[in-house]
Amino acid sequence: MGISNYQTRRDFLKFTLGSAAILSGLNAHSMALLKNKGFEELCILYTNDQHSRIDPFPDNDPKHPGEGGFAKRATVIEQIKQEHPNLLLLDAGDVFQGTPYFNYYHGELEYKLMSMMGYDATTFGNHDFDLGPENLIAQFPHARFDFINCNYSFNDSVLHNHSKISPYKIYKKGRLKIGVLGVGIDLQDLVDKNRQQGIVYRDPVEHANKTAQILKKDEKCDYVICLSHLGYNYNSDKISDVRLAQQSRHIDLIIGGHTHTFLNEPVEVKNAENRSVQVTQAGWAGIWLGKINLIFSEYNKKIIQKNDSRTI
Repeated sequence: MGISNYQTRRDFLKFTLGSAAILSGLNAHSMALLKNKGFEELCILYTNDQHSRIDPFPDNDPKHPGEGGFAKRATVIEQIKQEHPNLLLLDAGDVFQGTPYFNYYHGELEYKLMSMMGYDATTFGNHDFDLGPENLIAQFPHARFDFINCNYSFNDSVLHNHSKISPYKIYKKGRLKIGVLGVGIDLQDLVDKNRQQGIVYRDPVEHANKTAQILKKDEKCDYVICLSHLGYNYNSDKISDVRLAQQSRHIDLIIGGHTHTFLNEPVEVKNAENRSVQVTQAGWAGIWLGKINLIFSEYNKKIIQKNDSRTI
């Protein structure tokens, strides 16, 4: 870019101190100024454990009156897209199961609505297998987004070599290369044996690290996200997002699911190389929409993060 390191830092500090917009909203005008300085923004929106909650909770619900609902979320997502063109919309699994919509439509409605909202990718939760892999194949045509998992082997399943499923995907956002991988929980005792035939659970830490190394080292991704349906943390040795983060390499952010954990902001964990990994989760039922804004330097290194998850 022809700008010295000193001048880049000086200009950026001058801009940051003189513009509250970065800290309060990262709006389109502030982003235009940032790009003129050689910086790039990424906005990450995320959900998990939607559980077929198409409608908002009823107004008389004791915990979440009037909250959630696909229509309200779609409106908020569209508004955010207008301000943040470099946007990734991700989900950490359990799209299915929980309301009569799933009982009747078997996931068709959920996938169609997620496609309309512009989701980029999801990973598999255990409930996504509740009607078996054959149902997933039946619903895949309604999904205009990717399904990502690297620790399930589908070799002996009808999902073997299905074009909708990948161990990872790379998304280009402006000058940034963002790698996304996915890991799932052990389906034993969570899914009927007849619904998981041919699906083999493999060590999520081992396969996440192998995949993350490909993304960061071979593919030269600037940022690596893991979509996880392992659960946030447990009072046992059971593998969780926190334990995955502690043993991980080359992963920058873990977006989790399964435990329906509401985290106001990502939790920072030191990985196997004593580097920071962030772990986050957005509750369940679409009540929250997770939002993280990242600013990258001209060398595509993350330098600023703003967390702004919100109730829908």
